[in-house]
Amino acid sequence: MEKLDGRVTSKGQLVIPAKLRRALRIGAGTRVRFERIPGGIAFYPKQVEDIKRFRGILAGLGLPPDIEGDPDREIE
Repeated sequence: MEKLDGRVTSKGQLVIPAKLRRALRIGAGTRVRFERIPGGIAFYPKQVEDIKRFRGILAGLGLPPDIEGDPDREIE
């Protein structure tokens, strides 16, 4: 496993090396989860499923208009 160095700023922010950010697809605003492990800390990109991203993905697929118009109603 490759070892890369980062640093902690005076504000407590962790600077992650660019090579590692690219490999883990961590960009500005990406949430990460920290985990205390024996002898150190591990961190992982946090998978956040924002339900708002999925709004309207079924629109135009030929669903009955009452389902598209009122998606929260119970289907009989």
